[in-house]
Amino acid sequence: MDTTNIPPSYKSLLDIWQTEQAIKFIKETFQTELSGELKLRRITAPLLVAEGTGLNDNLNGTEEPVRFPLKALSGKQVEIVQSLAKWKRYALWRHHIEPGMGIYTDMNAIRPDEITDNLHSIYVDQWDWEKVILPEERTEKTLRRCVKSIYYAIKRTQFLLSERFSQLPPYLPHDIFFIHAEELRRQYPDLCPKERENIIAREYGAVFIQGIGGPLGDGTVHDGRSPDYDDWSTETSPGFLGLNGDIIIYHPGLDSAVELSSMGIRVNPQSLHFQLECSNAMDRASLEFHKQLLDNKLPQTMGGGIGQSRLCMLLLKKCHIGEVQSSVWPQSTLETCAKADVFLF
Repeated sequence: MDTTNIPPSYKSLLDIWQTEQAIKFIKETFQTELSGELKLRRITAPLLVAEGTGLNDNLNGTEEPVRFPLKALSGKQVEIVQSLAKWKRYALWRHHIEPGMGIYTDMNAIRPDEITDNLHSIYVDQWDWEKVILPEERTEKTLRRCVKSIYYAIKRTQFLLSERFSQLPPYLPHDIFFIHAEELRRQYPDLCPKERENIIAREYGAVFIQGIGGPLGDGTVHDGRSPDYDDWSTETSPGFLGLNGDIIIYHPGLDSAVELSSMGIRVNPQSLHFQLECSNAMDRASLEFHKQLLDNKLPQTMGGGIGQSRLCMLLLKKCHIGEVQSSVWPQSTLETCAKADVFLF
């Protein structure tokens, strides 16, 4: 199933080879800006992890990773990563990274259950980052300061891009707006979460929606979150604050919100236990990663992922993610884009 829609007036501002050059420029520039802002060192990431370790990302808890037996491991199953949310925390522990410092990596993943459209592909590329913080830094102030640092890195990348490609003048707002998912629900109680994102993104241009995954006032959640990385419950207080969220950017050409980053302060032993209970996922407590976390062996961290193709799509004002990455698309997508003269890599 695919819901690709190309606006009738859309025309790419860059040709194919300019697009390739601009993608390279954005990726090189942004990772330098990001690592400088957050004090991150680059490390190499895995494409595969062993099944049953708890290191692979469960995303919303329903998506199935690509898995297959490996002859070198006597037929033991391995999985292609869906993201590196938990692996990064484990890596910080193994690398003995000190508080205030962190790591980032190029993450390439396959999500076979993804429904493709203008923004979604089964191939996912993002900068996964994680840094060590002190227990006393598990606060909203720490979270919001980090969000601003990431946003300013995006803004600087956009400015430098506009200096090289005059067709792409800067358009992002000066600052990013913060709002809790519960406050957003109260403002627009008759809208679904995606409609709320669209209307708030259209108003402010760049928004951080906080408290993703925790129960809202009406018992719903703004969006799903696996219970074993972000702290959406703030330890034992369900629905209170939530130390995580999404960076949302408005896409003028599509007239819609684009989730660019999911991030947050990670669970500690207390909030992990609480969130596993809330999600009926206590069976995960026996996995290697979760046991280490519950035994308080892993450092306190914060982290997230920033979509590489989505950032390129936004800054280059492209209307389909296939214009900035090579993937596999349904025939209906190929036909829709061909009809609109949209080149998919």
